[in-house]
Formats: sequence, structure tokens, C-alpha cells
Amino acid sequence: MAGFVDKTPLTSGRKLDHLRICADEEIERGSPGFEDVRLVHSALPECDLSRIDLSTRFLGQRLNSPLFIAAMTGGHPGTTEVNRSLARAAERYGLGMCVGSQRAALENPRLEESFRVVREEAPHAFLSANLGIVQLRDHGLDWAERAVSMIDADAISIHLNFLQEAIQPEGDHDATGCYDALAALCMESKVPVIVKETGSGISAETARACWGAGVRAIDIGGWGGTSWAAVEAFRAERSPGHQETRLVSLGALFEDWGIPTAVSLCEVASTGSPVIATGGIRSGLDMARALALGADLCGVALPLLKTALESEDTLFTRIETLHRELSTAMFLSGSAKIADQKRARAYITGKTRQMLEHIQGGK
Repeated sequence: MAGFVDKTPLTSGRKLDHLRICADEEIERGSPGFEDVRLVHSALPECDLSRIDLSTRFLGQRLNSPLFIAAMTGGHPGTTEVNRSLARAAERYGLGMCVGSQRAALENPRLEESFRVVREEAPHAFLSANLGIVQLRDHGLDWAERAVSMIDADAISIHLNFLQEAIQPEGDHDATGCYDALAALCMESKVPVIVKETGSGISAETARACWGAGVRAIDIGGWGGTSWAAVEAFRAERSPGHQETRLVSLGALFEDWGIPTAVSLCEVASTGSPVIATGGIRSGLDMARALALGADLCGVALPLLKTALESEDTLFTRIETLHRELSTAMFLSGSAKIADQKRARAYITGKTRQMLEHIQGGK
């Protein structure tokens, strides 16, 4: 085809770049706001810590925990073993998991194994496929169906990452037509559609638009954890050239762009559910706070990625620690099960309270 440019090597190489940068560099920025959320202590909890029930339901499926292995990687042979370990953790602990963007494998089927391994290792887990909204717009239902089929997915996540795209030298900068593509997918898809941000958060207005399009869940992907502006700035810094120099500066400027996770969670939860709280969740206490603010699941990526790169035992230990922390926070809140924790009372202070009051005041 005249004018066709094969982007497969660029896409696949970018996935390995992202993995290496996330593993080796300091790419977390800001605070998700959970330090402003103080759960009300129950001095007489009337429940047994050893019998706290972490199981929950999401999109009709039972999960053993609200811990959700958020989208991380795939699309390069070097990412296969990481996905294998994460999938084994999902199967072992009965967790949900979203794979990384499948664009590279859709462009080049030889890369599918880096994703197929997830279903092979987690035959019973709730798995979500992952496709960018620009790729959905450009390739339509066919790519979405292929992404789902590739891992026998239970749902498909359509990711929104326009801050990252704006800073990538090879990024997609045209967002027109994306809403219509999302609505068309929701109408035709055989599996539930999840919309997910990747670090800048989702507002109440955007959430309402997504529910209106027919999405079944929203992953807020708030600001205050992994910064993809920082990741892309690192990539640009390693690529000499005038354009890359400008992108390093642009990435640094927009590292603070976005809605903090705790604020985005409150906004989105006020419009509907289910909601996945992702972005800067670093402990089981953060998970308990997120549940009290309206989350149904709590997505964690970077801490699990780093431990998975060390060893499976380290990954499993990290998950068990998160569960122990969550159980303790629930016990001290008087919550015997997840539904109780979602009704737990919390004090909201600091900048998080100020931002929420500003929203509620309609200013």
C-alpha cells in the first residue's frame, strides 16, 4: 500500500523501553491524595480479624480480593516472563488482571505469545484485554475482537492516554471521533467494555459521557503514581535530537497534570459504578481508603511489576502483604467484608477536601 509505514518495530520496542524505565528509573510523581483520607476507627469492631472476607464481585464474576493487577506490559518477547509471573499470581490468589496494550501484537501476530501466556497461566482468572481508543477508532471492532480472542478475555479495557501520546515523538495526537468509536464498541461487544485512564484521572463529566456510551466499568487511573509524562521524558532524553529535547521539557512541565486519584475516585463514584481505583495505591491501607470512597476494585501496577522482575516469591509476598494490610484496616474499621468497608466512614482533609469542596460548590 502506497504511503504505508510499518509501525510494528516502533510499537514493540517502545514496550520494552517502558518496562526498563519503569523498573530502573524514578517515575512516580505527586500524591494520589490518600494521605488526606483517614478512616474512622472502630474501637469495638465486633468482627474476627482472622475471618475477614476479602472476596467481592465484579461484572458478574467472583474475585477473591479487590486487588486488581493493573495493566503493565506485553508486546515484546522480553515481556513474556513478566506477564507469566503476574498471571500466575492472578490464578493463585483469585485476582482480576488487565494486560498491557495489545497494539504491538495486533500489528504483528508473532508477538501474541507475550499476551497468550496470561490465559495459559491463569485459566480461571478474570482477564481484561487492552486496546487504545485511537486504535479502536482507526481499526474498529475487528481489532477489539482480536484483542479479546487473543487472551480469551472476560472484558476489554479501552485506555485513554492522551497526555502520554502528546509527549511521545511517535504519539497519536488526534482524538476526534473517539467517543463515537467507544459507543459503537459498547453496542457491539460480546464482553463488557471498561474505560481506563493511565495516570491523569477521570472527571465526573467524562465519567457521565462514558456511562452514556455504554461502558460497564471505569478505571480512573488517577494522578499520583506512575507518571507516563515522566516515562516518555526519559525516553526522549535518551534519543538525541531537537524534537526529543523539546519533548523532555514538555514532559517535565506536564508531570503535575491530572486529577489526583482520591479526587477522581470521588468524582467518578458519584456518577455510577463499578469503579476501579488505580493510581498510586501502594498499601492495603490505601486500598481500604479507596473502598470507603467508592471503589469496587483497587488497581496496582508498579509495585507488582518491580517485585515480579525480582522473583515470583517476592511478587507473592507483596500480594500477601497487601492483603494483610487491607484485612487489618478493615478490622479496625469494623468491616467483616468488602461490602462493609464500602460503607465505612472516613474523614477527608487537606488538598483533597479543598478540591472536592470546590467541585461541590460548582466553581
